Amino acid sequence: MKEKPFSAYSIITNIFLLLMVVCVIAPFLLLFSSSLTEENTLVAMGYSFWPRKFSVASYQYILRSGQQILRAYGVSIVVTVIGTLIHVLLAALMAYPLSVKNLPGRSILNFYVFFTMLFNGGIVPSYLMWSGTFHIKDTLFAQLLPSLLVSAWNVMMIRTYFSTSIPDALYEAAEIDGAPQTTIFWQIVLPLGKPILVTMGTFAGLAYWNDWTNGLYYIVQNKNVYNIQNLLNNMVQNIQYLATSSNSNVSGAAAAIPTTGVQMAIAFVAILPIMLIFPTFSKYYSKGIALGAVKG
Repeated sequence: MKEKPFSAYSIITNIFLLLMVVCVIAPFLLLFSSSLTEENTLVAMGYSFWPRKFSVASYQYILRSGQQILRAYGVSIVVTVIGTLIHVLLAALMAYPLSVKNLPGRSILNFYVFFTMLFNGGIVPSYLMWSGTFHIKDTLFAQLLPSLLVSAWNVMMIRTYFSTSIPDALYEAAEIDGAPQTTIFWQIVLPLGKPILVTMGTFAGLAYWNDWTNGLYYIVQNKNVYNIQNLLNNMVQNIQYLATSSNSNVSGAAAAIPTTGVQMAIAFVAILPIMLIFPTFSKYYSKGIALGAVKG
């Protein structure tokens, strides 16, 4: 069978997609190259996609806090895994009843969930509640609970997927067979909802991994529960303090630190695990987003 020649449309589309890929990859290459460039060269000649003068001083500075780095990575991994699983489970548990078309008061409950997407109590009331009522300050729960445990937007996306992509006949057949709602949820809804659950779980995982505000607000003394973002942010603040200090001894120590290169290395170290994990779940994104949002 004779193959069809490429059309002008397909050629233009492929070129456009190739340019998009380059636009996505180029910043990461520039970031990595800058982190491997000698500090004086980086300051004098600017950024480049290939190190003009190779140096690993930035990574050596980070590795001096080896034990802290490992602990912070451990905290980030534990919080991200546990938080993502709980987030997806709670969102699915809330979304399933909202997807049932004959649920009494369904429109009111949907409005309450949607309302939280528009308005919230603000930072100060949230801080007082979490620190004063639940006493999560300086604990691992401070990285897990505030702001990230449930997302109304994710609930609405999962609800839409459940209501439009899972046939009503499956629910009716299960109910005729005498299956309780818990059985329907665990054995029918969750397996068939895997695309949207994985997609929303990935978004939740990214939010947990990249979060640094919870540590900033609720971690004051116990730095053992710093995640990787908090630790690296603390390193940047320390470098900035050394660079702006009027003390000659302190400023002399700051001169030996590759300030700009360290910031590039810190950004690369923080994002590297996500770059490695993200492609694993990419096959679920288009299907999960399309069926969860477009059909709604």
